[in-house]
Amino acid sequence: MLQVGDRAPEIALRTDSGEEFQLSALKGKRVVLYFYPRANTPGCTIEACEFRDDAQQFAKKGATVVGVSPDKQAAQAKFKDKFTLPFTLLADQDKAAAQAYGVWKEKTMYGKKVMGVERSTFVIGPDGRIEKIYAKVKAAGHAAEVLAEL
Repeated sequence: MLQVGDRAPEIALRTDSGEEFQLSALKGKRVVLYFYPRANTPGCTIEACEFRDDAQQFAKKGATVVGVSPDKQAAQAKFKDKFTLPFTLLADQDKAAAQAYGVWKEKTMYGKKVMGVERSTFVIGPDGRIEKIYAKVKAAGHAAEVLAEL
């Protein structure tokens, strides 16, 4: 399990626009990396729209917001366009990033055990180290909580 002070695992994924993304390319910037279970679902939409609505405040604090889910690149693009999200969404189809960050977990849904993303956020400092971890996040109000603690 990752801890505050650990070096953030590298991520190399496709963006919502199909471009190659590497987390290390953002070295020198503070990154708010948030993992969500599925694009265009109620909780994930609430969370994404709150990050969208606070995007200028995150930018003023020097933070780059990046969202990650196991969705395909096309689903990420549709989600981004539908809700006018001003930040990058990453397609983690093989769940490599979710596993590296320890957020691919067994969950109970409708009485069944299933594997899925546990909604979590990592604040990564300019030095590439984890500054803050938010686990088992509730979607509503989360962006404001992260913003207040930056």
